[in-house]
Amino acid sequence: MTAFAYIPSRPAPSRVADAFRAMAKEVVVLIDALLSPNRIITEVEQMRALQNEATRIEPTDPARAGALRRQASIIGLR
Repeated sequence: MTAFAYIPSRPAPSRVADAFRAMAKEVVVLIDALLSPNRIITEVEQMRALQNEATRIEPTDPARAGALRRQASIIGLR
C-alpha cells in the first residue's frame, strides 16, 4: 500500500463534480444578468415597490405586509 492510497483531505470525485456544476450554474446566471440588465433593474424596482408598500401598510395590516415581503423575496431569488 502506498502512502497516497488514502488521503482523507482530498474531496471525493462526486463532490468535485458537484462543485463544478454549481460553479457553472453561477456563471450562467452571471452571464444572463450581464446580457439582460434591464430585466434585473425591473426586478429590483418591483422588489423595492413591494417593500415600500409593506412598510406603509404594516401598522394596519401586518399579515399583508408579510405577504408582500415574501413576494419581494421570491422575486429576488429568481
